[in-house]
Order: sequence, then structure tokens, then C-alpha cells
Amino acid sequence: MAKDIENPCVSLCQLNSEMCVSCGRTREEIRKWRGMKRPEKMATVQKAAVRMKAIAKKKGKGQKSD
Repeated sequence: MAKDIENPCVSLCQLNSEMCVSCGRTREEIRKWRGMKRPEKMATVQKAAVRMKAIAKKKGKGQKSD
């Protein structure tokens, strides 16, 4: 059997509207995680990584000083 996909949770849950700003998953993805099949988990982890990059990019822009 293929290795299970590791849960991206970092145990620092900080929901900002519908998304956790610590792991990048939506509230719905977090809720459904245990019941997801491997392909769904892989897609969720990939989407969460993209979201986290977008958050990091926004934070980086906000920290620049003139």
C-alpha cells in the first residue's frame, strides 16, 4: 500500500475567514481531511502550499520600508 499523505497541520490553528493561515487549508478541507482518499489529500496539500506562498508573498510586501 502507498504511504499515506501527511497532514499539513502544524498545530497552530489560526482561521482567517475560511482558511487557516498556519497550514493553508480551508475550513472545509480541514473538516474533510480524515475521509479524503490519497489523491484528494495530495491535491489539498498542493493547494495549501500555493496559498501559503501567497500569504508569505503578501507578508513580504507589507514589511518593506521606504
